[in-house]
Amino acid sequence: MADNLNLQKAALRKQIRGALQKISPAARNAMSAQICDRLKEQTIWKNAASVLFFAPLPDEPDVWLLLEDALAGKKIAALPRFDSASNSYVTCRVQNLRSNIVTGQFGIREPGAHCVEIPLNRLDLVLVPGVGFDLQGRRLGRGRGFYDRLLADVAGIKCGIAYDEQVAGEIPAGSQDVRLNFILTPTRCAEIAD
Repeated sequence: MADNLNLQKAALRKQIRGALQKISPAARNAMSAQICDRLKEQTIWKNAASVLFFAPLPDEPDVWLLLEDALAGKKIAALPRFDSASNSYVTCRVQNLRSNIVTGQFGIREPGAHCVEIPLNRLDLVLVPGVGFDLQGRRLGRGRGFYDRLLADVAGIKCGIAYDEQVAGEIPAGSQDVRLNFILTPTRCAEIAD
């Protein structure tokens, strides 16, 4: 059963990544700006005093400008930092993008060791990256389970951030896969019914 689920996920990852490769850099930039603008209009953003961001990989929507806006707007902003001792991610507060950000374990920007850890249950909103999403709140990650383990302890709203090309009819999911509350793309913000 688990092998079949892994095969289904791998096939869907390949399909979605193929669609993403067809998007030009200019289109990615425009769609990322649309995502940021759409999120700023949402109540979940306006009401959030503390937000966990992600440092986007090249094939993910770029939400870095929102991180800058959050800091300027006095929101508590956090990013995941890889903790090699536990082989998992912790969330740490970021207050200055110049002095707080380093290149982390997987070549991803993350908070430096001096940044204060924030408990996951203190976050109002978590912006969640992924390879794919569906409108039932399921997320297809990169296959290592890091984000699902992180999301399992989040008490706040979990919002998947994606290009429209990343939204699939159905994402295969197992018991360890954490469901999201919202999926936000350049063209919509879908709230997931319980």
